Amino acid sequence: MSVQRTARRCPAAHPEDPTPCVGPVMVTVLDAVNAGADGCEHHGARLLASLDGGRVYALPDAPTGAAIRVFKAADGIRPFCWIEGPRTEPSQLSRAENRARTHL
Repeated sequence: MSVQRTARRCPAAHPEDPTPCVGPVMVTVLDAVNAGADGCEHHGARLLASLDGGRVYALPDAPTGAAIRVFKAADGIRPFCWIEGPRTEPSQLSRAENRARTHL
């Protein structure tokens, strides 16, 4: 399915994610093999949540705490959170949801 956009979004925004950027590009998110994308904090968190072994780094001109805000936000976001429908498998849940399941 093609999603049309009129506003330019940061490179970390997934093409199927319908949400707009929230603020300027502040972080770089890298995957397990060091491929990466720069993004706003919002899309950086959504991208990080969708990666196994991902890392986040603040860009040099980012405000203090940008990377940690993205890291903390990603913890509670489900991978590919814009996908609708029942999502109950561990790989479809947020890291926080999976931790909560193991502590029952």
